[in-house]
Order: sequence, then structure tokens, then C-alpha cells
Amino acid sequence: MTTEMDSAHRESFDPDCIDDAVAAEWLSQLPWQRMVVVGDSVAEGVREPLDGYRNLGFADRIGEALAATRPGFAYRNLGVRGQRLAEIRSTQAAAALEFHPDVTMVVAGGNDVLVEAPDLERVRTELTELVTSFTARGIAVVTIGLFDLARSGLVPATYAEALAERMDQLDAITAEVATEAGAWHVDTHHHPRAADPAIYSSDRMHCNARGHAIAFAAIASSLAHLDV
Repeated sequence: MTTEMDSAHRESFDPDCIDDAVAAEWLSQLPWQRMVVVGDSVAEGVREPLDGYRNLGFADRIGEALAATRPGFAYRNLGVRGQRLAEIRSTQAAAALEFHPDVTMVVAGGNDVLVEAPDLERVRTELTELVTSFTARGIAVVTIGLFDLARSGLVPATYAEALAERMDQLDAITAEVATEAGAWHVDTHHHPRAADPAIYSSDRMHCNARGHAIAFAAIASSLAHLDV
């Protein structure tokens, strides 16, 4: 039987999550001192609270974990809900560069492929220009894949198959762009919980706090194994 204490600390017992102190230890060997995040609502951390889970976006949790072992660590999240790649480039990239980061997390492209007939070559071009605006200056870049909402059963069947195909294409493009630019791509799109309806908010679009906790664990684990 679930007790009130279990409910209040559900994240601690979730096998897909990790303790904040563990994440901080995992990331302690990375050389980064200044991190900026650019992107859309996923980057911003839009979410729905869920009892028993920290109500904090995954990107902010990564920043917090890095800060835990780095005196003077600087972090800024520029993500804005609803923005497409062109808007991210025009409104966030310059501000991100002015922050003088040594690592940039990029979470973008989802809004570009939500349209019925997305221009995937344009998506590739815009994403390449965004990523290389950092890598060309010697700034490390980490791109993040999106969870698999389209296969969660929360998307109407009329649209689910086409959306799944577009999201698969976006993930493949993002991974290819990252590789070509000398960046790192974290593949959360194929996470075992990526299509689990229990990680999504009631808006059937964004993650809830559990989804962000799971993404945080997956990204921290991936970053911990980088050869930087």
C-alpha cells in the first residue's frame, strides 16, 4: 500500500530517476563553467507539477547539478515556448553568445515539424546554422532529442502516425547535424519511457514533472560518459 511518505517522495523510488547528488557527482568531471540553454517550450521547461516529483525542468536541473560542484558556475535558460528554429536563431542566439558560454544546450525543432508539411531541409539548414553559431566559436554544444509523444496514445489516431514520422525525422536530423558540427546528441527520443503516457501533462503536449525528472536522469547519464 502506498503511504503518504511514499507519495511525497515518489521520485526517490522511481527506477528511471536519479538523486540530485548522484547527478552532481556524475557531472563533476566535466570542464564546463558557463552553460546556456536555447530552444522552445521543452528547453524552457514547460511542465505540469506531479505529486512526489521535483517541479523543475530538466535543463534547469542539469544546470543545478553542474553548479553543485563548481563555485562561480553561471547558468542561463533562454528557452521560449512556441518558438521555431528561425525565431530561436534571431532572438536567442546572440544573447546566448553574449553570455560567453563554454557549453550550449539546444532543444529545438519540435514546433517546426508540427505543421502538416514541414520543410525538413529548411529544418536541417536552420538547425545547422544554430548549432554551428556556437561550435564555430569553440563552444561545446549538446542537442537533446524529444520524447515520443506521438506513440503515447495521447495523440488522436488521425494524426499520430504522421506526427510520429515527422518526430522521428527531426530526431534523425538533429543527431546528424550534431555529429557533422562536432556536437553531442542525447537520444531521449528512444528512451524506454519516451512513449509512456504517464510522463505527459494533461495538455497532451508537454511533459509533467516526472517526464522532466526522467529526462534529467537520462541526460545526466549521457553527459557523464562524454569524452570531453
